[in-house]
Amino acid sequence: MSRDSVTTMPARGDQIRMGIGIFGIGTSGPLIAMSAMPIWVLIFWRNLGGSILTAPFAIKHHRDRNGIKWAAFAGFVLALHFGGFFLAMRYTSVASGTALVALQPIFAAIFVKLTGQHVPSKAWLGMGVAFLGVLLISGVDLQISFRAFIGDLAALISAALAAGYMMAGSRAQRTLETTTYTTVCYFVCAITSLPIALLSGNQILNYSAREWWILIGLIAGAQILGHTMFNSALKRVSPAIVSLIVFFEVPVSSLLAVWWMGQKPPVGIIPGILLILFGCVLVVMRSRESLD
Repeated sequence: MSRDSVTTMPARGDQIRMGIGIFGIGTSGPLIAMSAMPIWVLIFWRNLGGSILTAPFAIKHHRDRNGIKWAAFAGFVLALHFGGFFLAMRYTSVASGTALVALQPIFAAIFVKLTGQHVPSKAWLGMGVAFLGVLLISGVDLQISFRAFIGDLAALISAALAAGYMMAGSRAQRTLETTTYTTVCYFVCAITSLPIALLSGNQILNYSAREWWILIGLIAGAQILGHTMFNSALKRVSPAIVSLIVFFEVPVSSLLAVWWMGQKPPVGIIPGILLILFGCVLVVMRSRESLD
């Protein structure tokens, strides 16, 4: 199967990896919202921890110079994506923020189209349905406060950056093993975040035990079970398809935010979340039909 194909269903192993990845990244939003650690400090420690955990498995693999360059670029883009995503989780609701970040497959499809690849009309239909859901959610959220609007804007920018990160990661893993890629990518993300954290006047070490436990949860769940699982799938699956599957982060994060924080989303955004889910399922199912 070609990883550039947006019409081929992922193999069962990759479906399992992405299923685990959905739960992993689904824990990210609520944990970020619960944490009081400054955004860029949290990004730094999260990615440094992820890089340290994957480094021992990367040592034995071949390191292609061109692949390393793409991995480093992906890490830089990932830092910017996290900056927008973390800000969104602090400024607006977890449900609204993750729903807007779910726009990333729209940007991924645009990037795929710009590289001269074919995106079937049936896939665009599913994306359109999901996009209507995102518009509905953001419309409700914009009525809440200006702070929520800033969070929405950060989430939108984060969505575009997430798509770019997926594309760069897919390119890097044409010549790199996943562990080598993630080690380089997460490390570059960490060192990109560190000077921003320091220039912002933030402390790096002096935080409560609660903050460190939240950080450990982010590294284990969102970073290792989330991003690393999706990065593994990117070796064989189109970045557009991976981005579409990420749609399911929205209900997972929303439900966890209710459970862990008591943060109930406005009733008005629930139809939007359902539209997003329907659009995602429509894309995947109609892509399968194109093979018959």
